[in-house]
Amino acid sequence: MKFRATPSLIKGSIAPVVTPFTADGAVDTEGLRRLVRWQLESGSHGISIGGSTGEPSAQSVAERIAAMKAVAEEIDDRVPFLPGTGSTKLEETLEITEAAHKLGADLALVITPYYSRPTQEGLIAWYGTVAREFPDQPIVIYNVPSRTAVDIAPDTVATLRRAHDNIVGIKETTKDFEHFSHVLHKCGRDFLMWSGIELLCLPLLAIGGIGFVSALANIAPAAVARMYELYVAGDHDGAIDLHYQLAPLVELLFVETNPAPAKHVLKDLGLIESGFVRAPLIEPTPKGLERINALRAQAEHLLVRPSL
Repeated sequence: MKFRATPSLIKGSIAPVVTPFTADGAVDTEGLRRLVRWQLESGSHGISIGGSTGEPSAQSVAERIAAMKAVAEEIDDRVPFLPGTGSTKLEETLEITEAAHKLGADLALVITPYYSRPTQEGLIAWYGTVAREFPDQPIVIYNVPSRTAVDIAPDTVATLRRAHDNIVGIKETTKDFEHFSHVLHKCGRDFLMWSGIELLCLPLLAIGGIGFVSALANIAPAAVARMYELYVAGDHDGAIDLHYQLAPLVELLFVETNPAPAKHVLKDLGLIESGFVRAPLIEPTPKGLERINALRAQAEHLLVRPSL
């Protein structure tokens, strides 16, 4: 809640942590707490839970809220807390957002409702309802059309921005970089934007973005945070160099469906006890592991084992 009144301070690398499970598929709360402590130790500028990397669609509402509670307790207002609170059902979205608000979330990331493929008018009604229900909670639209089958249009974002003071920004997870510019142009330069596409994180800063919510921070948090810090300090060449050093790890994340490769690496680093992912995802196949290991070897120096 420390940063809720000034969302523009929520900059840099926001780590969207995975939800670790035990080998038999239960939520590993202690493993989750360990991940958060490592993220803080590594210099991440904020923490998110419940976005795509956290496998929210494979969890119950109760499990998601319990995970948010554990993360909020570990953060203890040291860095911003940005939980994902959206669901395909409006009632669940409202319930999870209410829980996040009570837990002190600085921002609530609300994904566009998946599977149902609403119209733009439907999206305006959806986000309008969430914004009106929680007028004191800053809301961030989470646009990820590759997973939801709907792309929120720049004009729709601008309409919501004008209608609701608490819709303060957007997490853009689209590879259409023109979309980023159109949203900022229509919404104003004070509209907050974070990138969820790893290879667009650094470019976004050049056009007015304030940071990124990148799955890459799960396995290389210090390097991802450092890339942002170099850029804002004016060392653009250093930031660009790190951007390209990180490229093999970006490819690693998506050898098979995220977050299975990331969980494999985290298990190997000793941060989580199991690489279990819930159905319909599966752990990396032998062929996938071969590629994951080859890519990891190219950037091993950026993977820092925890001191915890």
